[in-house]
Amino acid sequence: MASSPDLPSAGNTPETPGSDTPSDTPNTAGTSAGGERRGRVRARRAAVMAVPATLVAAGLAVLTAQGALGVQFAISGMPFTVTATELNGTGFEQFGGLDNMAEGSPNAGDSGGQVLIVTSAIKHATLTRLCQSVDLGGTNLLITAGSGSEKVSATDLTTDSTELSGDAAFNNIEIGNDASTLTKAGVKGPIGVFSQQADTVRIANLRQTNYATTAGVFKLPGLKLRFSDSGC
Repeated sequence: MASSPDLPSAGNTPETPGSDTPSDTPNTAGTSAGGERRGRVRARRAAVMAVPATLVAAGLAVLTAQGALGVQFAISGMPFTVTATELNGTGFEQFGGLDNMAEGSPNAGDSGGQVLIVTSAIKHATLTRLCQSVDLGGTNLLITAGSGSEKVSATDLTTDSTELSGDAAFNNIEIGNDASTLTKAGVKGPIGVFSQQADTVRIANLRQTNYATTAGVFKLPGLKLRFSDSGC
């Protein structure tokens, strides 16, 4: 949690000028743990995305918590679309955070180089008819895979998204966990951040707007990369 340099620390009450004894004026800056915590949260990092299971198909919910990096690299700031007719995963987690662009990125605009995202982590995932596209301005870079008998597969898959939709089903879901206590996918978020996790997840007609994707292993059978007038 970020600390404000303007708040006096406990036990260091300033002395009254011209007096040899500390001032009798009470220090009320930290009268309660809750008040001190609220006073120390930076406003620009206060809003963090989270996705309750009941709203996965409808959109993202914004909760108040400390921001965190979903991925450990500077993002380009160019969003890309990912679709699949079906995603199946074991070991599923979700929590909110912030992704950061490289300093001076031309894509920063008035965002300060930060993008509010929700991180989805899946230990083992398969995707049917995967499509990924990036709008390059006038043309799209299009990637497709998994359209044949063999599906796309990934281990330790994470995606940082600003939009996610589809028809979702979860097994043994837990909603409202502290992100630092997650266990299903082997990824832990920052303490104090709302999260959820489940043993399994299935999303039909998946559509995401992503800013980053990482995976330990990513297998793309039937991979095709090309330029196209239209995206996914």
